[in-house]
Amino acid sequence: MAGFTLTNAMNIFLLTHERELNRPTNTGSIALTHASELVKRIVWERTSPNSTLVNLIRGNNAALVYTRTDAPSACIDDVENFIIPDGTWQESRKIVNKSPWLHQVPRITLHNASESSFKLRRNQVQGGLCTVECIVELLKIKGMPDLADLLEKKYHLFNG
Repeated sequence: MAGFTLTNAMNIFLLTHERELNRPTNTGSIALTHASELVKRIVWERTSPNSTLVNLIRGNNAALVYTRTDAPSACIDDVENFIIPDGTWQESRKIVNKSPWLHQVPRITLHNASESSFKLRRNQVQGGLCTVECIVELLKIKGMPDLADLLEKKYHLFNG
């Protein structure tokens, strides 16, 4: 994957819908700007999956941060490579549903203590988090509170 270096540390891959790239409400951009050592963006292509992600999945070295009851779940402590669909809820569902290579990827479901504070878009899913909120929760769980705090502060400024 050109421009990407996988480390032994945690990696977060934003599988981004193309419409999301120029939206001013894209919260994934906050993480890309302030946590670029961990967060990488991959533009989703329905018929041409990213080879690095496919190889991680084949090697059982990645989990999808997305709720789905019919897919296997993963223990977050055992995962170092996370894939997060990045788009509106409708676009995220499309990414997951129209990507057969994602269907059996183990899932991580974040059980957040509070509701999402994201208010820049309508039609939010109850109990769902926006992209940067997911990343903040992952960082907290994985023992990176300083980076989580930084992203949370940047997010609150962004969200107004």
